[in-house]
Amino acid sequence: MMQVLVRRAAGFALVAALMAGCSKVPGVYVYEKDGQAAAAKPGAADPKQYVADTWSAKIVPTVHDKAVDVATVAAAVAKDPAAAGKQYGHQSGTGSPFAYMVKGTGTVTGIDTSVPTGPMTVEVGTTKVTIATGPVIAGTAIRDAVGLSFGDFTNQIDYANVANQINLKVKSDVLAKVDLATVKGKKIDFYGAFSALGPGTIFLVPTELTVTP
Repeated sequence: MMQVLVRRAAGFALVAALMAGCSKVPGVYVYEKDGQAAAAKPGAADPKQYVADTWSAKIVPTVHDKAVDVATVAAAVAKDPAAAGKQYGHQSGTGSPFAYMVKGTGTVTGIDTSVPTGPMTVEVGTTKVTIATGPVIAGTAIRDAVGLSFGDFTNQIDYANVANQINLKVKSDVLAKVDLATVKGKKIDFYGAFSALGPGTIFLVPTELTVTP
């Protein structure tokens, strides 16, 4: 009997050691920024409820008020990505891509419905912008550009989920209100955010879309 208890105790100790080790793996149990573990706030927000409460009250108005002309941001990024990021962008953490809030008016030249993200190409002067129209809306561009903090949520999973909930809002509150089948050749006003994932690429997730009659 004593031997069984010793074995069980050893097993529990091993599990505890493994869990402690996993807690040092970035992106699994903890989120680390600038070499320090970020502690979640007590009573942190539920992602779904948080987005429901803040989409119209905070997220959309923040993008609308702080968005910079997309051509200005595109030119700055092309000239000096690091400087552009510091001037116009926001990072969710050290090493993360800069995310930008932008706005513009352009002509829709087409939508590629063969791709799950439904990229819609909009020409804004000499700047080409691609806007996600779904059905798949992915990424963390809006969350990161607006500056939502990891500390407002319980853990990394909830922090990732708030980005998913924002993207669902984009589908239901923005894209569902636009007749995408008829927009080709029309003028469109847009507000939204994009992450600088590659040079010369602007793949925007919209917070507002208005088609000019």
